[in-house]
Amino acid sequence: MDKLPRWSGKKIINIFEKDGWTVDRIEGSHYILVKEGTENILVIPVHGKKPIKIGLLKGLIKDAGLINEEFLILCYNKKRR
Repeated sequence: MDKLPRWSGKKIINIFEKDGWTVDRIEGSHYILVKEGTENILVIPVHGKKPIKIGLLKGLIKDAGLINEEFLILCYNKKRR
């Protein structure tokens, strides 16, 4: 399994948007993402170009209903297979 990327919050948001998540609102430096058909929300901090820590990213992936491999497919392929 490949390692999870160390990317900024903005880039991570773009990846989740490929999976159908949309930005619902912004509260300070935290972006709140929602997805139709699920009650979960994702809270992603955006602090400039500072990367998201791996533990937080793993939690976000789990809360989104994905596994690491599915997230990596979204990261490096334009279309989900």
